[in-house]
Amino acid sequence: MTRKKVKLQYISNDSARKATFKKRKKGLMKKVSELTTLCGIEACAIIYSPYDSHPEIWPSQAGVQRVLSRFKKLPEMEQSKKMVNQESFLRQRIAKSNEQLKKQSKENREKEMTLVMFQGLTGKSLLSLNMMDLNDLGWLIEQNLKDINKRVDLLSKSGSHNSQVLQSSMVAPTPDVAVDRAVMGMETNMQRQQQWFSDMMNSHEQMGFGGDDMMFPFGDGNHNNLWSNAFFP
Repeated sequence: MTRKKVKLQYISNDSARKATFKKRKKGLMKKVSELTTLCGIEACAIIYSPYDSHPEIWPSQAGVQRVLSRFKKLPEMEQSKKMVNQESFLRQRIAKSNEQLKKQSKENREKEMTLVMFQGLTGKSLLSLNMMDLNDLGWLIEQNLKDINKRVDLLSKSGSHNSQVLQSSMVAPTPDVAVDRAVMGMETNMQRQQQWFSDMMNSHEQMGFGGDDMMFPFGDGNHNNLWSNAFFP
């Protein structure tokens, strides 16, 4: 049975708060002890609470003084280098989450515009797209063209190299023929993709939805402002 997730907020009930404190304090002391044993490091713990008149320390008063003395010998910058309070910790988590959100949203935007690009290849109208959508679509098409040109160059070089290795008795295709074949192969794949999308769109229309009005709601201002900045910083 999985443990129930605890909501991280102040426990208002006095008895429940006291019981939680005792339980977690014991666990904390145990973890510090295990850490020093397993990793061979020096550590200490000092806990003040409203339930005890004196602070509880681990491992002992002499042990705590030894660790603190070693810590105070460090330069001031080194002492605070990895320290965080609640506010700074939350800020770091928020910044990390924002970066993850930005990355995921950019990937989603690329997938959306890729689908729009293939819809255009099947003859669907693009009149419902606004200027920001068209800019993103143009960027995506340009990136695809660059990838195709790189692939053509690679195939051309590969065809030239193979033609030099073949025996004189074999008829080797020229680089131009290799490029033509590569382009024909890519065109065939593109036609297959277009046919697949055409079949998909036709089946949607027969089911009662789709058609020229089947476009993504890219007109939202916040959405477009965010991802136009992502594509065009």
